[in-house]
Formats: sequence, C-alpha cells, structure tokens
Amino acid sequence: MDDIFSVEGRVAIVTGASSGLGERFARVLHERGARVVATARRTANLERLADKCPGLVPFTADMSDSAQVGPIVTAATDAFDRIDILVNNAGLGIPVAAVDEPIDDFKYVIDVNVVGLFELARSVARVMIDRDGGSIINMASVLGTVASMPIPSAAYCASKGAVINLTRELACQWARQRVRVNALAPGYFPSEMTAGALDDEGTLAYLTRNTPMGRIGAEDELDGALLFLASDASSFCTGQVLVVDGGWTAR
Repeated sequence: MDDIFSVEGRVAIVTGASSGLGERFARVLHERGARVVATARRTANLERLADKCPGLVPFTADMSDSAQVGPIVTAATDAFDRIDILVNNAGLGIPVAAVDEPIDDFKYVIDVNVVGLFELARSVARVMIDRDGGSIINMASVLGTVASMPIPSAAYCASKGAVINLTRELACQWARQRVRVNALAPGYFPSEMTAGALDDEGTLAYLTRNTPMGRIGAEDELDGALLFLASDASSFCTGQVLVVDGGWTAR
C-alpha cells in the first residue's frame, strides 16, 4: 500500500520557521520529500535552516504586516507553481497580568496570531482552489481551550481560541473546493516561546505535576500529527482540532 502519510513532492509553506516548532515542522516536511518555503522575520536563522535543508526556500516576512503576506504566496508559486500545504505556525505570546497589559501589546498579539494567519490562509486558499485543493494547518494551542494559569497570558489565550473557531469556519467555507483546514493544538513543548517558563523550576514542576503523562512533550512528538494533517491520511478530516498535550486538557 502506498504511504498515506507521504508528502513527497508536495509544496509546503511553513511560517514562524526561524526557530522552535516552526523550524522543526519545516525540517520534518523537507526530510519527507516536500518542497518547502520557510518564512519568518529573522533572515539569518532562515538561511541557516536552508543550509541544512538543500532546496528549501527561505523568505523573510513579518506576519504582523498584511502587506508582507502576499509576497510569501508569490514566492512559493514562483518557485514551485503550486501550494499543497500551509503550516500557519507564526505566533507569539506576551505573559503579563491582564490589568497591566498595554492594549497595543494585546492588539499586536492578535495581529500576528489571528489577522496574519487569516490573511495568509485565504491567500493560499485562492491558489489551492484554482488547482487541486490542499491542506491548511493552523497552529492553535491547548490555551485556546483552557486558561493559561499559572502564567497570565490573556492575549495569547484569546488569539488561540479565535484560531480554533476560525479554523472551523474556513473549513466549512472551503470544504467543497477540496481545501481542508484543521488546527494543531500542542500542550507544553520546549521552544523559544516557552523557554522562560520551562527554565523556571517551579513552573516546570507545576506543568509536569499537572500533566497526566507526568512530563512535557518531546521535540519529535508533534511530527506524526503534522504529517497526518498534511497528508492524505487525513483526507476526510476538516474543521478539527488535534490536541497533543499529554492529557493536559483531559483533566
């Protein structure tokens, strides 16, 4: 039987690919034979990734600026003439108590995590609809379904909740046009964004104590979920949220 998890020869865009989970996603897709456009704000990091992944196309862009979203799509179609997979991973959080959070910081998180994600998703969908469809994977979080306690993060929680329901809406709008839209919702994994929390012994102890599996996720434990959603293995799956959290939200 053919490998239903194969992404061989498919064209993928991965945002937020300069570090952490985004870099991992770009590497995994590349290693499985996909042709990858990796985008983020930090050019040097993207160039180092391209050096490790021959054929990967690095493209510098800031997802908080809508004017920079269209050129990402153009770069992919110019290089490969199609887009089959979008991993909408770029995002950020600013841990601060809600009563102290500057409203401009709140808006900035929403701009990156929701507005930029939406703008890129619909730009890519236009290309997918004109060709053979495709798979859009929006990066949500368990914090789109539960509070972030003990780390205050109102903007991040609000943005990821929005991503989850936006995923459902876009999935329904584009289902008849062969564009699948799903969300991947990780629990706590080591990344640049979580480094501060995981480096704190008290916070790490809290997270491991309250995760039913008794630990945070390992670097490779999102690989299978990514390949499932990106490939034909999930061909009848759209509008869904795949939670990978060691049982955090099952408590």
